[in-house]
Amino acid sequence: MTQTDGLVCALPDQSAMAEVSKYQDPMVISGILHTARTIAIVGLSSNVLRPSNFVGFYLQRHGYQVIPVNPNEREVLGQKAYASLSEIPFDVDVVDVFRAPAAVPAIAEEAVRIGAGALWLQFGVISAEGARTASNGGLKLVVDRCMKVEHARHMGRMHWLGFNTGVVGSQRQSAL
Repeated sequence: MTQTDGLVCALPDQSAMAEVSKYQDPMVISGILHTARTIAIVGLSSNVLRPSNFVGFYLQRHGYQVIPVNPNEREVLGQKAYASLSEIPFDVDVVDVFRAPAAVPAIAEEAVRIGAGALWLQFGVISAEGARTASNGGLKLVVDRCMKVEHARHMGRMHWLGFNTGVVGSQRQSAL
């Protein structure tokens, strides 16, 4: 993220994109989506207009147990909300993060401490320190990808034939 005159730009630092691509391996993404059952969403909001709520709702509708992690919420999507990952009294397969990149290192440390299987950082949530912490802690890692979009792509919900076309975009691909 870049900062100018005290304002924070929502666009990620493009200089990190080469490093980020190694955490977007389609095999890792597919493996996580096919094996995970419990997903703790850090930053899940009860506001239906927030992307976290839409993603949580989608994942819940597709059979995942969604656990809200947000100290400002009591309940989201019909599930009890926890103030932190450490308060969740059962195993978590994936920690999906909808928070600012500055919060990621602490979240990654907590994800390692609770024995989560993977750390998933949503679009624009890029933290080199958080990625190192998760990797060093043995977690599978996905960075700058939306879990809902990747689920739809890898589980056959974005293509009528039910396979990954490798394309997520609104522009038609050239025939060449």
